[in-house]
Amino acid sequence: MFLTRFRFNPARRGARKLLTSPQAMHAAVRAGFADPDDHQRGDARTLWRLDSSGPGAVHLFIVSPGRPDLTHLVEQAGWPTTDTWVVREYDGLLDSLEAGQRWAFRLTANPTHSGRKSADAKETQRFGYLRQEEQVRWLLGRAGKLGFVVAPQADGAPNVVVGRRETVTFKRGMGTVTLTTATFDGVLQVTDGDAFRRALTGGIGPAKAYGCGLLTLARE
Repeated sequence: MFLTRFRFNPARRGARKLLTSPQAMHAAVRAGFADPDDHQRGDARTLWRLDSSGPGAVHLFIVSPGRPDLTHLVEQAGWPTTDTWVVREYDGLLDSLEAGQRWAFRLTANPTHSGRKSADAKETQRFGYLRQEEQVRWLLGRAGKLGFVVAPQADGAPNVVVGRRETVTFKRGMGTVTLTTATFDGVLQVTDGDAFRRALTGGIGPAKAYGCGLLTLARE
């Protein structure tokens, strides 16, 4: 597995197109892998996330089974002569994970629930949670099966905040897709190393192709 970071040049027209369309960004990430096995292999799939770290500073993070080639992104949306992309091996971190460890984390996810659009509707649909407290409950309710718990603060409240919440609508084929996303920052404790590794390499929640599901770690 590999962890890749790419920095966008927001002044480029190509960057603006990618940053406003998860569908276009999905296609651009997929184009970074000549071999399909490098994009998805067994239980490991390619996950990506856009992070803003200040005015005009937007990074793309990718976790993938194989090493990507982002030459096309650099030419379309980056700085071809001064800044390309950085790739680091991810397996060392994955192999070191075990119960009891604490990590700071970030996750952009698509918190949803299933329901019927109307009382007489026959099929269920996914609906996004819109309120912050619902989004936090969504994460807390899934954490145990994913091999971690959100660590408590001194007052007992979960150590997690929702820093960015968005509803994005974009075209896919002849139709449109609407996604509700939430970016969680907090501190977690690993409870099951194997389950946690699967969460990191397989993603969390729906809409993984569109920039959701990637959980990254940092030293607390």
